[in-house]
Amino acid sequence: MSLAQHLPALQVVLPLISAPLAVLLRHGGVAFLLVTAGAWAAFAAAVALWLQVDLLPAGGVLTYHIGNWAPPWGIEYRVDRLTSFVLVLVSGTAALVLTYGHASIEREIARASHYLYYAMFALCLAGLLGITITGDAFNVFVFLEISSLATYVLIALGRDRRALTASYRYLILGTIGATFFVIGVGFLYLLTGTLNIADMGARLRDVENPRAVLAALAFLTVGISLKLALFPLHQWLPNAYTHAPSTVTAFLAATATKVSVYVLIRFYFGVFGESLVFQRLPLPEIMLGLSLLALFAANLIAVFQDNLKRMFAYSSVGQIGYITLGLSFDSVHGLTASIVHLFNHGVAKAAIFLLIGGLVLGIGRPGAPPPVPTFKHLAGLARRMPLTCLGIVLAGLSLIGVPGTGGFISKWYLVLAAMEQRQYWLVGAILLSSLLAVAYVWRFVEAAYFRPVPGDGGVVREAPLVMLIPAWILVAASIWFGLDTSLTVGSALDAAQSLLRSGT
Repeated sequence: MSLAQHLPALQVVLPLISAPLAVLLRHGGVAFLLVTAGAWAAFAAAVALWLQVDLLPAGGVLTYHIGNWAPPWGIEYRVDRLTSFVLVLVSGTAALVLTYGHASIEREIARASHYLYYAMFALCLAGLLGITITGDAFNVFVFLEISSLATYVLIALGRDRRALTASYRYLILGTIGATFFVIGVGFLYLLTGTLNIADMGARLRDVENPRAVLAALAFLTVGISLKLALFPLHQWLPNAYTHAPSTVTAFLAATATKVSVYVLIRFYFGVFGESLVFQRLPLPEIMLGLSLLALFAANLIAVFQDNLKRMFAYSSVGQIGYITLGLSFDSVHGLTASIVHLFNHGVAKAAIFLLIGGLVLGIGRPGAPPPVPTFKHLAGLARRMPLTCLGIVLAGLSLIGVPGTGGFISKWYLVLAAMEQRQYWLVGAILLSSLLAVAYVWRFVEAAYFRPVPGDGGVVREAPLVMLIPAWILVAASIWFGLDTSLTVGSALDAAQSLLRSGT
């Protein structure tokens, strides 16, 4: 067999192997090289898989059988248009964050723990890629636990003591979510006798016990909603994003919640079916209500935050509301909006948190713990860190949904979905919630560009190029995907049409 035929397995194996090697060698520099090389190799494999899937007819799927055991007896990896799209986001973000992070973690993580940081990052990456590519429901749970356990350690590595509390809270809520998820999978196994997701969906249509099916749906919905931080199950997210090291925050904001959304979409359309989830149950109305609460409550809370990382953490909760709002429409345009925003928000938010990491490095003092990036530190900062501040503003425009940015494309498809169903009041709600994003992004602009530089501001320098270049690649991507939508909308539209065909 050629190497190309093993790409689905290599996607997970490459970062997974680098984790124990980093621990065995116990050297931060060598661990950085190993894990970063593994992430870039995984990204190359993801791009290759995306290109292969793009050549398949609509609805085509690449399959890989672990150990040559055919499903449903063996574990199967499945790659379709949606899978390859998410794989590119996760692996590409990881590769850029790791490249950026070598300079950042010198200040934010104790040197003795550097090798541990890289090992946990590799495990988290392998877990997220495994969740995305596996076609086995219990395997999703296994990879979910691998990524979650690594994430708890990554958050706790922050030098602020509050990172431990944030990690512990995430551990408790994450464990509850995982428990709900595995109970739901257990119900489905009892009903169908299989763990293969495709086979499970086919067999579930012949099940004559609707109460057990509804119980499985309820457990899975709550468990996954905790993981994706759906309002009001988001309580773990603000503290985790605020107190984790900047590289960890950037990676989690761009990937972890997005992969959880992907899992929700997979089970809704691939297992339970569109007719059960969206037509026979009031789930769309519930999801619509929770999405609107996220859009307004979380974004409003963000406006009043003094900590820059915490402000954008609450912004993430609000932006997740746009993704789930698209799901609630149960239409091609709505699902396309969800998938596109999953990608565009991940790119923009990763850029913002990486730039905030550079900002923290720039305003800090050598040898001192990294400062908390409050608005007091931002006064006149654009004059001293122009590239960092400009990058945050441009990525912030994508969060608002300004034309010419990726965020605009997402919201445009949400508006199309609302108008298609004649829910014109939702168009107003989408536009009004965007004004809240204008408010919190403007707070940064006002402080950095219009306030005078304080007399005791100390020496502030622009972040080094090794940190600016990866962050600006993501900033440029958030603009590019607002101008050229062939990759994002093209892939999302094909995926949405395929999901709706298979979910009926």
